Amino acid sequence: MPILPSLSGPRDLRTLDDEQLETLCHEIRRTIVETVAVTGGHLGSSLGVVELTVALHRLLDSPYDRIVWDTGHQAYPHKLLTGRLDRFPTLRQLGGLGGFPRRVESEHDVMDGGHAGTGLSIAQGLAAARDLRGTHERIVVVVGDAALMSGLALEALNDIGQRQMNLLIVLNDNEMSISPTVGALSNYLSAIKLSQAWQTTKAGYDAFLERLPIIGSTAVELSRRARKSVVNFAQQPGHLFEDLGITYIGVVPGHDLNALTSTFRRALRLEGPVIVHVRTQKGHGYEPAEADQVGFHGAALPPMDVPGVTSRAPVASPNGDGDATPSVAQAAAAARKPPTYTTVMAQELLAIATEDPRVVAITAGMPTGTGLNHFQAAYPERFFDVGIAEPHAVTLATGLALGGLRPFVAIYSTFLQRAFDQTVHDVCQNDQPVVIGVDRAGLVGEDGTSHQGMFTLPAQRQLPNLVIASPKDEQELRRLLRTAFAQGHPFALHYPRDPGFDLPPVTPDPIPVGEGELLQDGRELLFVGFGPIVMRALAVAQNLAAEDWSIAVINARFARPLDEALILRHARGKRLVVTFEESVDAGGFGSAVLETIARAGLGDPALRGVPVRIIGIPAGRFVDHGSVADLRRVLRLDVAGLESQVRETLAELGLASAREVVGARSA
Repeated sequence: MPILPSLSGPRDLRTLDDEQLETLCHEIRRTIVETVAVTGGHLGSSLGVVELTVALHRLLDSPYDRIVWDTGHQAYPHKLLTGRLDRFPTLRQLGGLGGFPRRVESEHDVMDGGHAGTGLSIAQGLAAARDLRGTHERIVVVVGDAALMSGLALEALNDIGQRQMNLLIVLNDNEMSISPTVGALSNYLSAIKLSQAWQTTKAGYDAFLERLPIIGSTAVELSRRARKSVVNFAQQPGHLFEDLGITYIGVVPGHDLNALTSTFRRALRLEGPVIVHVRTQKGHGYEPAEADQVGFHGAALPPMDVPGVTSRAPVASPNGDGDATPSVAQAAAAARKPPTYTTVMAQELLAIATEDPRVVAITAGMPTGTGLNHFQAAYPERFFDVGIAEPHAVTLATGLALGGLRPFVAIYSTFLQRAFDQTVHDVCQNDQPVVIGVDRAGLVGEDGTSHQGMFTLPAQRQLPNLVIASPKDEQELRRLLRTAFAQGHPFALHYPRDPGFDLPPVTPDPIPVGEGELLQDGRELLFVGFGPIVMRALAVAQNLAAEDWSIAVINARFARPLDEALILRHARGKRLVVTFEESVDAGGFGSAVLETIARAGLGDPALRGVPVRIIGIPAGRFVDHGSVADLRRVLRLDVAGLESQVRETLAELGLASAREVVGARSA
């Protein structure tokens, strides 16, 4: 009988013998692979922590004891062991399980995660709260090697070492960032440090030396220095942690369940903060993921050959329509879909860099996701991957600009939130020509609340010197990228995760900064859009034109500076102005248009009283996970949803088209 379905919770792990635990690990891997082949997701990292997760849950008493999963995309085994097997096939689907820990799903989920490097601070806070309450729960945080290098994580490590509270840090090193020296002496010293004898004699020896007359304190200091020298010599990977006051144990083989269980059991008994360095393999147990650790990291995966499972991925068309559970024909069409905006951007950046040797590129640990791996291959000496350190990436770009170069820094919209102060203080205050590629702007999809790119635009709108632009299609993206490098101020270029429209190439001539585009003229209504949603707004205008509505449509291109002259010229006398953006509807592009019309209306009667409807992602709540197509449908940001919102506004204002007026009179 399968073991995984028989588990009611993590406590049941204590009843299993070694052979059953090994079988369970195999079942967990098979379940993850078969599910992710259908839903997509972060496969490699979750496969790499199966034994680690089983060992922790077998020793700890969750949810009383707390396990914090930094980033959270490695938590699929944790979900399966905490009562979510039946719902696991809904992973990352609309209304289903989230791809990260979520407190609404289970009492075993400590925090809603998604961004790397936050777990250590959360865990320290939990430990401090425990100590202040006088309770005894054990706190464990699992953090990846790449996340450990983020600025927030290093700040937390410094404070944890200083405060010396009981806390177990599990460093999941899958060789993507850290390459420590592993040797017999290192392993031997770890075994000694885990022993009760080492802990007792170390303290007793120091106490004995301190009692020696005159030379006591000096002897203690010399002894501690000698011990530290031995530790540093034998355990090179542990230098940083030992220097910070954190006991370092490692390296432990991450797929040896007995070694993990034995090490964690003893580490949990030690006083003060302890870090156990575990070496794992991303994608362990699934050969394609072992061979291609980058491609199978997630969330959109290569095609997977899983017996009995049809590998498929959600399909979304550029206009926002689509089906989250595509047919075979749709899946085949997806394989032929046009290049994404990211791909087009990367190709154009390469062309610009070929012409201008001052152009350099920066990424925060995501060269493949941002498309900059192509730049890296072509110009390695002009490429900077700073790891998961978005604030450093932005400030580094400022320094490069101050040095006479032309930096392009590509960061996902959701992660750019982490570098807001650097955008303000370094880039904009110094008015440097840093081009910020705001990738994944708008709805991102299955990664859910932590990853939607919906908050960056309102945050950036307030910043002096910053130009903010977004294209209506992939060819305009090429032109706007040329625009960014042709001017001398900070420039934020927003573009979505979507595929483009498969448009024929154009000559990518720069567009004058702040110049919008009139796509069609009209007498009664005005639609103004920012970004690729413009094309959906144009489709709505064409649908309404069949009912004799005369609608002007403007592609703004720039949210800052806004083409106020163009917008005001076509807003005068209109019965309604509607703005469109795939960003939160508070304080963003639509607000800029509303402010412009309201201000101009103070002195222009033709603009006074013109109603403005702002359509975007509703403010005041996070957007859950699901395919981009599903989310656009639910939020009414696909063509049908936008049209219904416009019709509702017309009805609320009591406005009717010429055809409707004639029909009413005839009746």
